[in-house]
Formats: sequence, C-alpha cells, structure tokens
Amino acid sequence: MKRLVFAIGGAAALALAACSGDNQDAVNNAELNQPAAEDLNALANEAANNAADMNAVANEPLANDMNAVGDNGQNPTEADEQNVSGM
Repeated sequence: MKRLVFAIGGAAALALAACSGDNQDAVNNAELNQPAAEDLNALANEAANNAADMNAVANEPLANDMNAVGDNGQNPTEADEQNVSGM
C-alpha cells in the first residue's frame, strides 16, 4: 500500500513539474491577437459617434411632429367647448 501511495505521489509530482513552466509562445500568440489600445479607442469613438447619429436621426420625426402640432386652426366657439356630452 505504501508503494502505491508513493507511486501515485511521484506521478503527480512529475505531472505538476511538466506543467509548471511558463509557455512564452502561448503568451506571445495571445499578445499578437489583441488589438492595440489606439485601435480600441478609435473603434469606441466611432461607435459612440454612430450611436449619437442614429439617436439624432431617430428623434427627427418626433421633433417634426411636435413642430407640426402647432395651433394653426381656429379656436372653437364657447358653445362647441361646452358641448361635451360624452365625457
């Protein structure tokens, strides 16, 4: 039984020793695949500008409708205002 525990412990130690080295190739590959900070800032600024433009375009019909609602018609007479029998 002691030999089995010793063998398992030795195998675990060897496995950990084999995996403990830093893998600089993987680190370099990960760094190469990352965009530069300037590129990220440019993309973020472009996205913010696009969002602002889309928001302005989306609000244009609302602003036009609000401008068109102006009171250009005649005011109702007093009799018409008092004729609210459905309320």
